[in-house]
Amino acid sequence: MVVPHLMMKMNIFFFFYVTLFQLLINPALSLPLCTDSNAPHTPKTPLVFCNYNGSSCCDSTDDSNIQKQFESMNVSQPACASVLKSILCSRCDPFSAELYTIKTAARQVPVLCNSTVSSRNNFCETVWDTCQDVSVTNSPFSPSLQGQSKLSDIWQSRSDFCNVIGRASVNESVCFDGEKVSINISTNSTKSTPTGMCLEKIANGSYLDMVAHTDGSNRAFFSNQKGQIWSATIPEVGSGRGLDLDESNPFLDLTDQVHFDIQFGLMSIALHPNFAQNGRFFASFNCDRTQTPSCAGRCACNSDVNCDPSKLAPDSAAQPCQYQSVVAEYTTNTTASSRTSVISTASPVEVRRIFTMGLPFTSHHAGQILFGPNDGYLYFMMGDGGGGDPYNFAQNKKSLLGKIMRFDVDNIPSESEITRLGLWGNYSIPRDNPYNEDKDLQPEIWALGLQNPWRCSFDLERPSYFMCGDTGENEYEEVDIITKNGNYGWRVYEGATIYTPEKSPGGNTSTGSINPIFPVMGYEHSDVNKNEGSASITGGFFYRSTTDPCLYGSYLYGDLYARYMWAGVETPENSGNFTTSNVTFSCAKDSPVPCDLVPGSELPALGYVFSFGQDNKKDVYLLTSSGVYRIVPPSRCGYTCAYESRTTGSTPAPTSPSGSGANMLKDSCKSLLLLLLLFIGLSYY
Repeated sequence: MVVPHLMMKMNIFFFFYVTLFQLLINPALSLPLCTDSNAPHTPKTPLVFCNYNGSSCCDSTDDSNIQKQFESMNVSQPACASVLKSILCSRCDPFSAELYTIKTAARQVPVLCNSTVSSRNNFCETVWDTCQDVSVTNSPFSPSLQGQSKLSDIWQSRSDFCNVIGRASVNESVCFDGEKVSINISTNSTKSTPTGMCLEKIANGSYLDMVAHTDGSNRAFFSNQKGQIWSATIPEVGSGRGLDLDESNPFLDLTDQVHFDIQFGLMSIALHPNFAQNGRFFASFNCDRTQTPSCAGRCACNSDVNCDPSKLAPDSAAQPCQYQSVVAEYTTNTTASSRTSVISTASPVEVRRIFTMGLPFTSHHAGQILFGPNDGYLYFMMGDGGGGDPYNFAQNKKSLLGKIMRFDVDNIPSESEITRLGLWGNYSIPRDNPYNEDKDLQPEIWALGLQNPWRCSFDLERPSYFMCGDTGENEYEEVDIITKNGNYGWRVYEGATIYTPEKSPGGNTSTGSINPIFPVMGYEHSDVNKNEGSASITGGFFYRSTTDPCLYGSYLYGDLYARYMWAGVETPENSGNFTTSNVTFSCAKDSPVPCDLVPGSELPALGYVFSFGQDNKKDVYLLTSSGVYRIVPPSRCGYTCAYESRTTGSTPAPTSPSGSGANMLKDSCKSLLLLLLLFIGLSYY
């Protein structure tokens, strides 16, 4: 029996290392999220077996399946039965994705609290003491063993068990203590509230989108609405230099393919995650089928969604689906070995057409594309088509309007397969898209119920925070945290308020038939109009640069009309609860490109704030109709920040806020602990 005994030890040690590795690579809390990446919801039918009837990751079917699993375990000891029931039901917890650490491999049981922080947080020891000698059929702790087993059959002691199954219940982690996860994180009382946001102007051109080069350098790509894209070199903060961009030499010129008008144009650009090696480049734009032969796609208003384009209300002089939304792929003209050393150009000839769809109206077609930082899939934001969404496209699961879509552009099916599947172009469907869970959904859909998602981003430090600014109709502009299969309410709701459409030839959706996810931030039109015009949100980024330490960790967003900027702060961190404040902004007097001012004020004349951008150093930019602006140290505008250090005779050097220092220390400890674990493991064998 020596070999089986050794194999058991090897399995335990392997499980031990894998589990600890999972915990180490993902120490920070995420927002409430289920194991299938969906957002928690309130069950329509109360759960009978599991006590999770508030926000939950289970519905009545899940609840019934968990009950059947529990009953099949045949646990005769009442105390152990109660403990095991709570463990099985933890899959319903709003933080179940964190409890089951699914980012690298799924666990069969949650991470149990193993600490002396409080009397109730010794739950791992409680489980051992209660169940160590109780026979359980098909125990979740030993799925590889069939029939009956005891914890003491697998682990020799309580410490062995808790080293593998447990986790210290400190503020930086989520673990299960037998009850619904409750996060109680104290806010950083030393964090200084920003007194203002300082900008420097680095270019005069008007650009609609910006993406950083994937090689980690100080290069980035800028695009304008007309259809031109440039590769540019970004100067160091405080260097006094402007953006190095040659407008006479675009990286890619698509003006002969792009239909440019107030609502139309080149809407977004995206680099493949391996762009530095493969040169794959993507553009999202609008075309006019009456002008461009290649502009041909199915109309978004079709029989599949009970919409007849011939009966659409007239929308200016446009024909229904005269204008199309396109996502196309291009490639650079240089070899892989030269892409990281020289600024290259791209061929204007498409490699492939990823997506084409005809638009029913001439507004609200969004158009941003970006790659997910964790999954490498291409996300495509699509508006509802405009006009108050009279055909209720945003709630129609067969329509792609008012949706966020998710494509796999690395695995392109054959033409016959594309036709068989009814796809809109050259892409495949990721296997974990939510249509596998909701058969009514079109397979491309990741999230629904949006009006016009204008500028979305992933948080660099917490990629589960996928943030989108979604434009409103009459009353409210919103910021949403986007999750798999999330329904953001439009047009049943505008923000968190019930919306009554003026016209609804496409029918309505009842409030009781959906579980809407309401915005985490936003603003009322009445708060910003001030008789100065309309309101329209421009979504931004979580600020992760140390250039302005007092903005660190804030989600920045603004209004298109450049009168207001906001900083959203999550309190407590990782809770999904945000408080927002209006942020004063001004332009540094030593700006490389002089800033024009709004007459009679010190406010920089930004014009329209089209988009925000972010470079490889995590600095944040404003792309406006009057130029490109970058956030710089606050002292350059006379603002104060307690974290900003000053060096006599030089540009103020920003310092990391306390949270960043803690993360650096945590990273060092993680590396040392991993090395120690490897050494112990090798020594053991």
